[in-house]
Amino acid sequence: MNYEDCQYPFGSPLTKVEQSNRSPKQAFVLGVYASAVHARWSGPAGDLLVAALAVASEPEIFWSGDPAQASNTISQITIPPELGVLKPAAKANNGPSGRALDDLILTPLNLKRDNTWLCDLIPYSLANENQLRVITEKYLPLVEQYDLPVPSIPPVPSQLTDADRRSAILTELETSQAEILILLGDKPIQWFLYYYLDTKICRLADFTDNYGASHILQINGRHYSVYAFAHPRQIAGLGFHSGKWFDLHQKWLASQS
Repeated sequence: MNYEDCQYPFGSPLTKVEQSNRSPKQAFVLGVYASAVHARWSGPAGDLLVAALAVASEPEIFWSGDPAQASNTISQITIPPELGVLKPAAKANNGPSGRALDDLILTPLNLKRDNTWLCDLIPYSLANENQLRVITEKYLPLVEQYDLPVPSIPPVPSQLTDADRRSAILTELETSQAEILILLGDKPIQWFLYYYLDTKICRLADFTDNYGASHILQINGRHYSVYAFAHPRQIAGLGFHSGKWFDLHQKWLASQS
């Protein structure tokens, strides 16, 4: 799939989201897929149509939801006046994973953003089930009548990497010169780490003998101090989440203080 042929509701193009500062770093974080800027869509009478509609790619990887950036991005999107207005969605809907990464992982490890290389298995935003439902119910019925752009943000695929993508991630990891590798949830373990280990580690549960502890692992001939954490959505209690992983992370945070 050529991701960059895809577009959001109202026409913003899907863009690649990746590390911009590519100088050597202390740590390397691997997540799952990029996030999006979400807008609150209100009708012309002020009635709420959609509380959080993904309308553009996040301005930077693991975006923390800066309101000025959200406003600037959304102001550039054209919406027919008859269909209402777009404004930034509530704070909880923009940048929650980025904030969780900063507050609940990097800071407790005494790491900073400017010394951390960020990467995702898929460097593009994808449409989860909720966004697909919203698009189908609220947006698609208006496309023909108002000559709106047809959205084509892909759903989350069953296969998150292939050999080429894993090779590209490995190149980023080695280019970063990081000695610390931080994995966020099952997917980076399943779709990246697994392929480079002799002793197979398949999922986050394989690290739960000592959650949050570092493990020295060799990847392509280099040794890394590897930390495996639950996904930011889990550790921050965002929406539907697992109480098990939330509680384990809270215990780890307490041990760091």
